[in-house]
Amino acid sequence: MILLTTSRRPTFLIRSLCRDFSNSVPDVVRVNRGKMSLDGVAERAIEFKADRVVLVGRWQRGVGKFSFFTVGSDGLVYFFPLMLLSAVCLRREFEDRGRSGSSVITVEPENSADLERIAGCMSQFFGLPVMSIDQAYLSHRASMHLSFGSSRRIQITFMILQRMVEIGPRVTISKLVWEVPS
Repeated sequence: MILLTTSRRPTFLIRSLCRDFSNSVPDVVRVNRGKMSLDGVAERAIEFKADRVVLVGRWQRGVGKFSFFTVGSDGLVYFFPLMLLSAVCLRREFEDRGRSGSSVITVEPENSADLERIAGCMSQFFGLPVMSIDQAYLSHRASMHLSFGSSRRIQITFMILQRMVEIGPRVTISKLVWEVPS
């Protein structure tokens, strides 16, 4: 189980992204954070029997980052990468808004080390297998899809595989942080 929450003072866009994300990824429970500290978030995750936490927060005055954590005996432990976002498209902005939880991660066939690395981390965190679109099409209904956008930035979006239709949400990553700065 994964607990999804926001920064302490979320914007409307952050709340909407959390709602869309929780509807698109299996085994995610969304919790309003309010004034909870990170220790409070860890306690709440334990109450829900969640062993992982996703925190959607602000960065540079907007929807800005996905922080991933595992729940350990000492509280929350960072799971890298930290994703800094440059753009977000919500589900309501897409023409086709089919509702379906993703059960697989697909990757554009571009032989990119960056895409492979992020797909491996996402697979490990969310517990979803990584497949090519052709493989996933035969046995899965929806996917969390990783690709490069027009600006050559990594995008994460959600798709209905049988129709190859993007249903959202879509986030564009501006930077991946792989370790805590010293």
